[in-house]
Amino acid sequence: MLQSITRKPKARIPIAAWAAVRLLALDVDGVLTDGTVQIASDGRTETKTFSILDGMGVTRLHQAGIIVAWISGRPSGATRVRAAELKIPHLIEGRTDKLTALQELAAALGLTAAQCAYMGDDDIDAPAIAWAGVGIAPAHAMPAALGVADFVPGRPAGLGAVREVCEHLLAGRGAAAGSKGNKRTGGRTKP
Repeated sequence: MLQSITRKPKARIPIAAWAAVRLLALDVDGVLTDGTVQIASDGRTETKTFSILDGMGVTRLHQAGIIVAWISGRPSGATRVRAAELKIPHLIEGRTDKLTALQELAAALGLTAAQCAYMGDDDIDAPAIAWAGVGIAPAHAMPAALGVADFVPGRPAGLGAVREVCEHLLAGRGAAAGSKGNKRTGGRTKP
């Protein structure tokens, strides 16, 4: 019999932590989708459902200069098509060692853990979630992922959870830009 999982509420993430992020790395199945994969009887054709809300969030991150990467444990044509549509610059497939994949990408980009956010939903994501400066797991994630996450979005995976994370990153970016503007103008914002 399954027991309900009670989580200790996570502390609020300081805006400075969101502002420090330069790379958002995402697992695909169970984060950008609801975790469902539909495979046709031919054994080759698969479909997934991606959220337009999440796609707009990713697009806005691109515009704000935040790098987006997808790190998936399984290769998928549907994932490659969606990544191409959204112009995802770093698509890493077939890697179940998510922590190593994330650390290699961060090193190649010259980023520290504090400059990375990672969102995943399964046991294999937990080490990457724990390593990242901002670790994120959707509400339906496995206990190992939830246990190390700094943030759990209110929206479900595949239905706006990623967009919610994007909004926090953009707010952090805006707050950081605003505080720099305030310093230059003696505490007043320019019109």
